[in-house]
Amino acid sequence: MPRKRSQVAEVVAALDASCKATGVRWYLFGAQAALLYGSARLTADVDATVLLGDVSSEALLVALQAGGFQLRTDDAKFVATTRVIPVVHTATGLPADVVLGGPGLEELFLSRVCERDVGGVRVPVVAAEDLIVMKVLAGRDKDKQDVVAILRAGRGNLDLGAIRSTIEMLEAALAQSDLMPLFNKLERQAAVRR
Repeated sequence: MPRKRSQVAEVVAALDASCKATGVRWYLFGAQAALLYGSARLTADVDATVLLGDVSSEALLVALQAGGFQLRTDDAKFVATTRVIPVVHTATGLPADVVLGGPGLEELFLSRVCERDVGGVRVPVVAAEDLIVMKVLAGRDKDKQDVVAILRAGRGNLDLGAIRSTIEMLEAALAQSDLMPLFNKLERQAAVRR
């Protein structure tokens, strides 16, 4: 008897099918990706970034709806303003935020994705190094905890130079100087508590 998929696996399988139906490339990020890389916190949502290319956000939304998702907002301007399509997977009730990526950083992250198994479903997942960068940029307490956990779990297998160069690029682009000190602090925390 085949094993039943988890709810998260059902959601990522439906996301993957919707993206393939429209020909857009995508990757999983956020808490679900952090779990794959060694973080151990509870979460019940799915975050994905898509690069539309020549596909319209409306066409992607139609594919998502055909794939079992329902839009979580009635505000017609929300997607255009935030570049996020907030949906819920109707079969599982799990929410998903589909971020409409753009040129630059999100393209770079897409070029470095790796395929990972999520409950029996192979999907593109942001690289651990790029997830760390995202979480340093977000800077919330739970993101900092994720960074420490991912650094610990990936000790010796992470490209710390790639993390640092991406953070330096972000600091220059954002005219910000607090990201590298934060990363260095989190790296020390990960080394102290093994």
